[in-house]
Amino acid sequence: MDAVVTSLPLQKGSEAPRRRRPTREEAEAAVRTLIEWVGDDPDREGLVATPRRMVKAWEDLFRGYGQSAAKELGTVFEEVGGYGDVVLVRDIPFFSHCEHHIVPISGRAHIAYYPREGVVGLSKLAKVVDIYARRLQTQENMTAEIVGAIEESLKPRGLAVLVEAEHMCMSMRGVQKQGVSTITTGFTGLFKDDASEQARFMQMIRGFR
Repeated sequence: MDAVVTSLPLQKGSEAPRRRRPTREEAEAAVRTLIEWVGDDPDREGLVATPRRMVKAWEDLFRGYGQSAAKELGTVFEEVGGYGDVVLVRDIPFFSHCEHHIVPISGRAHIAYYPREGVVGLSKLAKVVDIYARRLQTQENMTAEIVGAIEESLKPRGLAVLVEAEHMCMSMRGVQKQGVSTITTGFTGLFKDDASEQARFMQMIRGFR
């Protein structure tokens, strides 16, 4: 049975104080230390280039730290022919990493909103998901950050976000239960105030498969 977390409070996390970023050489040395710690030889043929490769991979896996959701959502299109009904972008795939064990999280996000003064490019919503996913995360925090960013930039009449994901920290280690999914949601405006709008949102993301 799926684990469910609902009705997340909106939170605006303050930026952490800027710390000195380690050099690439320091990062690669840290990887060598971890390889030695697990019991292997970082100088053997198969591992000698692993520190360099891993640091390069992390630059991509965690590139969200250097990206801005507000910038992605900064352009709104007002010429939409008077359209004011719900806009839904469904099945946005993402992967992230658990901040507690730094192992993968993979899943899908669904975002719906009622425009107030215009609409944003559909790809921008997917980019917002990616920006927050490509950081060390908890699913609850990631959901709240997506809601907060869209709410602040677009100020929609209503916003609904649902994230469903599998956490490798639960399937690969610990209780080792494969196939368990976790669902988190965030609602504002019309979706928060009207249960029938929440039901419509759920029907739209589930009813046309």
